[in-house]
Amino acid sequence: MDSDGVLRWYDAHARDLPWRVSPEARKQGIKPDPYRIWLSEVMLQQTTVAAVKAYFTRFISLWPSVHDLAAAPLDSVLREWAGLGYYARARNLHACAVAVVAEHSGTFPQTSIALQSLPGIGAYTSAAIAAICFDEEIAVLDGNLDRVLARYYALDIPVRDAKPELRSALQLAVPSRAGDFAQAMMDLGATICAPRTASCLICPLHDGCEARQEGQPLAYPVKPVKVEKPVRKGHAFVMLDSAGDVYLRTRPSKGLLASMTEVPTSVWGDSLGEPLYPVSADWRPRGQIVHVFTHFRLELEVWSAVVPSDALSEGWWAEPQALKGEALPTLFRKVLAAAGFEYAV
Repeated sequence: MDSDGVLRWYDAHARDLPWRVSPEARKQGIKPDPYRIWLSEVMLQQTTVAAVKAYFTRFISLWPSVHDLAAAPLDSVLREWAGLGYYARARNLHACAVAVVAEHSGTFPQTSIALQSLPGIGAYTSAAIAAICFDEEIAVLDGNLDRVLARYYALDIPVRDAKPELRSALQLAVPSRAGDFAQAMMDLGATICAPRTASCLICPLHDGCEARQEGQPLAYPVKPVKVEKPVRKGHAFVMLDSAGDVYLRTRPSKGLLASMTEVPTSVWGDSLGEPLYPVSADWRPRGQIVHVFTHFRLELEVWSAVVPSDALSEGWWAEPQALKGEALPTLFRKVLAAAGFEYAV
């Protein structure tokens, strides 16, 4: 693999990203901030750059350093994370910030192995931070690179079945400018060797790409057999008091959507069953919402009713215009939107 060609391409075409230090700035001695790189990498897991930019900018504005993030209440972090999904990331983010401050005096470790001792930092994230910030010569293999390498080698099996081999092959190509190389390969996958397009004529890996030589780069990566997601069903209960405020509560501290904000729901099961309303009231159906999690599809029937404000004690009442600022995951924003609360989305 022509790593020199990849770096020349990157020097000319690197994306301008709010957490990135450009190759020109790197040559002038400006180094990436591990806090910003770590924050961006955690946000980018299972999420697009376009979606992450606004969240990243807001987080950096609220918590400019790892010390600031560590000192923030977890509830505040979850509230700002709402909408990004995969909420365990937010809890691990806060726990990691606390650990960096408490155990490392606010300085991130500089090797991939040491970084993996921190909460929520696995093999990929540790490699990305170590390469980008400290030029550790380690392969950084993300979803974009999976696609680039599957095409480069015309991989005839699903990527997930060849991860160790792809990582080993990529490791052989890592140059001393490891951080720029990692980001260059990410950019290639995002812009040149994209999911639905392959601009082979302007790709710096053009000459060695086997899929290009075959004339069918979009045939790769080979897709694994798709497994149908199981369906779970349930009811969601939107309760209003006489002033029009909405009843909310905090989910348990462990499990799916832990510590996030919700409206009450029934148990989610294989069959719908009759609704067991939290309190006696004039309940009205508000339609169904569907939300797809990683491992299952959830279908909720939404109900709403006006109830006495003293009928419930464990949560709180939120004004409709304040819903957007609550730590509501997308699932419950859908529920509230179905019940007519436009401020929830």
